[in-house]
Amino acid sequence: MRVLYLSYNGLLDPLGQSQVLQYLIGLAALGHKVALVEVEVGQTRVLAVALAAFRPDAALLLHAWRSGEPWLQVKKSAAIPCVVCLTGTDLHEDLVAPERAPIVQTVLARAAAIVTQNPFTTTDLRRAGAEWTERLHYLPPAVVLGDEPYPLREILGVDAETLVLLHPAGIRPVKGNRELLTLLGPVAKAYDNFVVAFCGPDLDPDYAAEFHTALRSRPWARALGVIPHAAMAAALRAADLVLNNSASEGLPNALLEAAVLGRPMLVRNIPGNAAVVSDDVNGHLYDDAATFRRHLGALLDDPALRRRLAVPDPERYRPEHEAHELESLLRTVCDKKHTGLVPGPA
Repeated sequence: MRVLYLSYNGLLDPLGQSQVLQYLIGLAALGHKVALVEVEVGQTRVLAVALAAFRPDAALLLHAWRSGEPWLQVKKSAAIPCVVCLTGTDLHEDLVAPERAPIVQTVLARAAAIVTQNPFTTTDLRRAGAEWTERLHYLPPAVVLGDEPYPLREILGVDAETLVLLHPAGIRPVKGNRELLTLLGPVAKAYDNFVVAFCGPDLDPDYAAEFHTALRSRPWARALGVIPHAAMAAALRAADLVLNNSASEGLPNALLEAAVLGRPMLVRNIPGNAAVVSDDVNGHLYDDAATFRRHLGALLDDPALRRRLAVPDPERYRPEHEAHELESLLRTVCDKKHTGLVPGPA
């Protein structure tokens, strides 16, 4: 098969970039011809040129809005079956934004198949009963760990007794970076044995400015900027605890990596996080400030608890599983090209 993958111009999050490359590498390893084109809302020329030059049998669209809007605008796309990869941004922002929702709905109506990588999201969407959920498929997620070094503790300048809490996420409101500082404030008054390290790009200028201002009055918190995906595994291995305070997520890649590596996690109880973290198995889920502080206090106090939650699970997200499932779906999409859409499992 010849598969064109549409990502969007300006994908700054290195973990998002890794997902794009993972799909391409997985399909190429199975013998398929793959190509990547970066598109931009309101711009069609780059996509039109790519379609004419590559002549794909099928297309993969990352983001129903960011990739889907330019896809709709290019006439040649109507003859090519596409699979839309739904993200947390699609579901929690674009589908409810008045100016974007109609276009997202049109993209989903046009799609031969739609995939999510969160089993909870898949179940909830099917129950909601929108017409397009009849073509919704669950694609098991996968992790490919990078192998570049990252001397996290040396960069932070901490000794072996200091616990490192790592919060890998872009700096923007939905990730709750600034709010996490507020949650941690009372804990920092009671404990002096930890530092929290934030890593990720500044994605919302105003919010990022507020966040960095707040950091200056909190000596127990640092901002590391972007850690390249190839070095993220090394950073996670050096961390004692991985945090996630997002208001919504599709399926956070950093948590997938932490689960594979066996790093304990303390995360907000939302479907995107709960799909990765099993409470009291590989981490803890929190619903409010009180449960956050209770769980964090226990983790800071008890090295035996941290060890119990630090169980590597290397088989859980193997890339071969994802690649074969995606290949199977794309073959079905191509086979159905002249007969219609591809329903999901009953």
